[in-house]
Amino acid sequence: MDTVEPVAREAPACLDHPAFRPEHVMLRDQLRRFVETEIKPVAAAWENKGSVPREVLRRMGALGFLGIRYEEAHGGAALDTLATAILAEELGRSTYGGFAITVLVHTDMASPHLANGGTEAQRARWMPGIIAGEIITAVAVTEPDAGSDVAGMRTSARRDGDDYLLNGTKMYITNGVLADLVFVAARTDPQAKGSRGISIFAVERGTPGFSVGRALDKQGWRSSDTAELVFDDCRVAAANRLGAENRGFYAIMRNFQNERIVLGAQAMGEAQAMIALALDWVRQRRAFGATLWEKQAIRQRLAMLSARVAAARQLVYHAAWLDSLGHDCTLQVSQVKALCGELVNEVAYACQQFHGGMGYLRESAIERMVRDARVQSIGGGATEVMLEEVAKRLG
Repeated sequence: MDTVEPVAREAPACLDHPAFRPEHVMLRDQLRRFVETEIKPVAAAWENKGSVPREVLRRMGALGFLGIRYEEAHGGAALDTLATAILAEELGRSTYGGFAITVLVHTDMASPHLANGGTEAQRARWMPGIIAGEIITAVAVTEPDAGSDVAGMRTSARRDGDDYLLNGTKMYITNGVLADLVFVAARTDPQAKGSRGISIFAVERGTPGFSVGRALDKQGWRSSDTAELVFDDCRVAAANRLGAENRGFYAIMRNFQNERIVLGAQAMGEAQAMIALALDWVRQRRAFGATLWEKQAIRQRLAMLSARVAAARQLVYHAAWLDSLGHDCTLQVSQVKALCGELVNEVAYACQQFHGGMGYLRESAIERMVRDARVQSIGGGATEVMLEEVAKRLG
């Protein structure tokens, strides 16, 4: 009997994780359509304005994109960390890092403090509005002298009857101008050393003593507002404290894991988009009698970058999968943040180089993406800090 040799089918350029379920695939398809039809055609205007319009966030809320991980009782979809990585990657692929980070701070860096540490009454009060995009959130941890070193925090919260009085300054706060609700970390025990004695408070816009010191002018992420926040005897009800007093540091560290997966996924979405832009350019740009794609050095460099991005992307989804199973994946998450933050910058540099003079013009997407990528090795845990986290666990 004759036998027929099986024919191998070429795999897609970017394979998804084996743990993906139909709802993950559906979410990716919905996000990709939304970005292509409702974000990319209009987002350039937001770069000049310096913020994302609130109606865009409300639209995302109506489509179910702002409550992917949250409980259905408040309007969420109750999905997992893999879904979070999908959201971040697709927003990164938009080519507008400022838009992406505006959304991701709201969904995965600020509001998780309420979802994970809030009481049922606190969640019922704010979560429906957060998921609907009616209440925009920010998280205020970083200070002028305490960035990745959270233990160096100086902002204080002194108990005064049924309230706390907050005093201090927070710096580099994404959504700081836009936010209706800010989750503020402050030292509640002045005698405690290092990471001890920190608590987290939900502070609403308009609370007396809370003000935006100034909006900050940044190199990249231009459509994301970033601010200095000032607390001057800001009176916050004790009922607005999230979780137990003096236990806020652990909540911050817990959420850093999610934040770093998100930033890694966003970076790999950006890297994929940059490679796609570069491929389109080098296939049409002619120099010395041939297209740039016909130059071996260029196409091999792009081929290697695509391979490294594919590998880093799989590490992101592996860390997300481990997190979704409840494993301690601090090592993998720290590797994700260090690797992806550096790799996206390497991809940006190369793709801008391949664009030549066009890549240096503000009218080109690659120029914007180069500026946006730079912060990926700084924010959410600088590369050097992440490498120390990895090194501590190598033994």
